[in-house]
Amino acid sequence: MVADHSLNGPLVQFFQMVPNGMPPRRADKAVGGVIPARALRYCEAITSASAFGWYIFLPISFKVVWDGHDMLWTYPGVDEWLPLTRDAVQYPGFSQQFDECAPSQVRGFCPPFLTPSIQPGQLQIWTGCIAKTAPGWSLLVRGVANLSHSQSYQMLEGIIETDRWFGPLFDNVRLLKTDVPIEFRSDTPFLQVQPIRKDFYADKFLQNFTVKDMAQLSPEDWQAFHGTVVVPNTDAERKRGQYAVSVRKQAAHAAARRSSVEGSGTQELIESST
Repeated sequence: MVADHSLNGPLVQFFQMVPNGMPPRRADKAVGGVIPARALRYCEAITSASAFGWYIFLPISFKVVWDGHDMLWTYPGVDEWLPLTRDAVQYPGFSQQFDECAPSQVRGFCPPFLTPSIQPGQLQIWTGCIAKTAPGWSLLVRGVANLSHSQSYQMLEGIIETDRWFGPLFDNVRLLKTDVPIEFRSDTPFLQVQPIRKDFYADKFLQNFTVKDMAQLSPEDWQAFHGTVVVPNTDAERKRGQYAVSVRKQAAHAAARRSSVEGSGTQELIESST
């Protein structure tokens, strides 16, 4: 049985709690110009992965330094390093804004901005955002695809069931260097969040796979391999980016079919009302 993936509203809603001049936006095939022009033109695999999801930005830039035991942090406008304890810290000035806007029963529960983990060198960072997905959908929270943030920290990944868990959209990072300031910038995407159907990462679904050896390839498999690998590499007039061209043509045909179906439905509705 095929699951119904139709939507009656937006797939995801972002609530920008902490004011931010860079609100969530659709991910970019070129990753803001980082992807080389050659890859952008010919490598549909890279551009499709880059554009899958939405970018989330941090409201402020800041720096963290870790000596292997304790953490300190600072941000623009502050001329000193401030302690980062497990009690966490808030976005500067935001807790008061939160309490002024929030109903009485949730005042005093402003989500923390930075929270050191009990694991050495790990830090939880709130983006200042909350996300809510349509029923049956979750968000894969990860670093930006095809963008190297820093050699000084590692982005950890997680899947959040944002259709039922309405809380701060955060991520955990692992600091990789000690005794040097590590910068987190607000002018580049901090996270890329990607929609995933719950049934697609359920154990029952992911256990449905097989592993075969070369002797088990069918004639159809060999024919497909021939068309994918042999034909392009034996064509003296081969054009680059054939995979990209075929994917884009399929997408265009699918869009045309959807438009045709929607148009037919509209026409039927008009005829039935006359």
